[in-house]
Amino acid sequence: MSWVEIEAISAARRPAFDAMFQLYIHDFSAFWAGQDRGELPESGRFDTYPELDLYWTEPDRSAWFIRADGHLAGFALLNRHSQSGLPADHDVAEFFVVRKHRRSGVGIEAARQLICPRPGQWEIAVVRANAGALGFWRRVTASVSPEVDELNQNDARWNGVILRFKVA
Repeated sequence: MSWVEIEAISAARRPAFDAMFQLYIHDFSAFWAGQDRGELPESGRFDTYPELDLYWTEPDRSAWFIRADGHLAGFALLNRHSQSGLPADHDVAEFFVVRKHRRSGVGIEAARQLICPRPGQWEIAVVRANAGALGFWRRVTASVSPEVDELNQNDARWNGVILRFKVA
């Protein structure tokens, strides 16, 4: 799909990313029902997390816009953090596609463009409550690797399914 592109997010483009991250947290807050997390502060802007700034300063982290037909359609954050505790070369830390472009192939194509050129051990951790994301990531991983291990983890590190696979 040539109409889907990924683009590294420069520090100058951070305001656009920050605006989109608010949409991401808004969507994700549905999975925090019954918890203290995800409340909307008086500022009207969701809190982010301290490690977010590291995507523009640490070499093992990267931030990417997803574009569809040239328009902003989402973002992805990659790092080397392992939720399982097992060795990993790459991890999809956050992945977001705006609602207009969901279920259209944009997300799968963007994920493939991010994963395929980066050989090594990958890990994608999916929050237990996010069944839709698990189905999405199962389709993505099956398209990029012949063998995908699923770890069902519920401990202090992670509560959900972790997909582990290698890219040659």
